[in-house]
Amino acid sequence: MTRRKLVAGNWKMHGTAADLDEVRAIAEAAQRMGGVIVALCVPATLIHRAAEAVPGFPIGAQDIHSAEKGAHTGDICAAMLHDAGASLTIVGHSERRDAHREDDASVRAKSEAALCSGLQVILCVGESDAERVSGKAVEIVSAQLDASLPHGAAADRGVPDRLAVAYEPIWAIGTGKVPSTQDIGEMHAALRSRLHAAYGSAGASVPILYGGSVKATNAAEIFAVADVDGALVGGASLKAADFLPIVEAAAAAA
Repeated sequence: MTRRKLVAGNWKMHGTAADLDEVRAIAEAAQRMGGVIVALCVPATLIHRAAEAVPGFPIGAQDIHSAEKGAHTGDICAAMLHDAGASLTIVGHSERRDAHREDDASVRAKSEAALCSGLQVILCVGESDAERVSGKAVEIVSAQLDASLPHGAAADRGVPDRLAVAYEPIWAIGTGKVPSTQDIGEMHAALRSRLHAAYGSAGASVPILYGGSVKATNAAEIFAVADVDGALVGGASLKAADFLPIVEAAAAAA
């Protein structure tokens, strides 16, 4: 089955108004490439300005609160993201799971809130170095996905059109280390199986992205792996010169 290719940049805690030229350069080039959807998930402080700078180009958030509103100091709800101009959000990134102690139940609640509001969701899963070395990475990440996936009304509204899964081995994020293509293929095949189990035939259409030290020099090899439907890119997405070759590799694979 042919699935849409998606390449999303995660700017993390980088980006101010001075970086809007990079957003414009990425958006303008992406519009000329067929077969791939490109998005940028920028800091919350930049969402509104980025969305205004590149109308129609997908600008996203890096997190969302599961509640509609309330006494949640420093958090951002779906209505606020829509108001700022966001069309998607990341949930469950390993840096959130670790530093903010987010568990699978929290990630599921966030994904359901986002989908019910009409936002697209990139749901992240991945194993630590110790879990990879233990030989149980596939088992652990599969269980993490099972417990994090949206269900109920949110799944009915968002699967498969507005949900993507991103496999990001924690030990590969920002380290320059990348799993072998065999390991990536094994994990993505396992995640596809879990999506089938959760959503039936619709699970075949949910894109599964790879993330973790993706760059121009390895993107084509990664995109050639079965069930790799794009990438969630960190540091290499901050500059158009680094990010666009990855997008081009995805377009070529499409």
